[in-house]
Amino acid sequence: MDNAAMKSIMSEWQGIIERRLEELSRPSARSPYAPIYDTVRYSLLNAGKRIRPILTLEFCRAAGADPMTALDCACAVEMIHTYSLIHDDLPCMDDDDFRRGKPSCHKVYGEATALLAGDALQSMSALTIASCTTAPADRLLAASAELARLDGPEGMIGGQLIDMDSEGKSISVDTLRAMVTGKTCALIEAACVIGCRIAGADDKVIAAARDYAMNLGLAFQIIDDILDVEGDPKLLGKPVASDAGNEKSNYVSIMGLDGARRFAKLYTDNAIAALAPMGDSADFLTAFAAYLLGRVS
Repeated sequence: MDNAAMKSIMSEWQGIIERRLEELSRPSARSPYAPIYDTVRYSLLNAGKRIRPILTLEFCRAAGADPMTALDCACAVEMIHTYSLIHDDLPCMDDDDFRRGKPSCHKVYGEATALLAGDALQSMSALTIASCTTAPADRLLAASAELARLDGPEGMIGGQLIDMDSEGKSISVDTLRAMVTGKTCALIEAACVIGCRIAGADDKVIAAARDYAMNLGLAFQIIDDILDVEGDPKLLGKPVASDAGNEKSNYVSIMGLDGARRFAKLYTDNAIAALAPMGDSADFLTAFAAYLLGRVS
């Protein structure tokens, strides 16, 4: 699949995901709690690239099912991702003032309300999967368990703790990898595997999805680290040099720019190779990995 075709599919999915997120995040007509929905929607509907839900949908397709059956689960993954960004920007975490070209959630609504918005998104994510009617109950249960495990202390939360504990310290490559595996790769793994679970994929396909996700996540984080050094703040929608400002080690600070670029390419190649058991059905996922390697935002 060429880049133009991949981008066309990506754009179509972004529109579908955006509309469904808008529907799922509406308050009921008489809800007395509308203000928290305003806060949630400020961050959730803030023009993200929707990389993770696209992966869910495309893995469902590649595993032989109608990808629309995984749409709500894909949106649930994006809710978890958005909650993590809201919390990550808080002063007690990375203390970032901007996200996707707009003031961070806590800069607009205050720290306490932003914290609640992140908490609300976790609950909304679980409810979205539990309320889904487009897939069998056993597959939805497997998807829910996958997301809970990889969002928790053995995944994203664990990686975030290593990130916080590493500020101002010189860390090893092994510690850095453990941090990235949790903080970045885990939710990408959840996105990929959930698509397979909804499709009823076999163990061989699920193993391929995990391998792809791990390598794609590592490459994705390395590119993020490179962009934090030499990216354009206007394209990124946030300031650069945030890791240096927070005294955090990353792949560039440990390996240098050239070394980081080599590893990003290596992990991207590994991700593409992992798709071999899926054959031509994974053409989009192959092109998507190459696209992410060359991204500038």
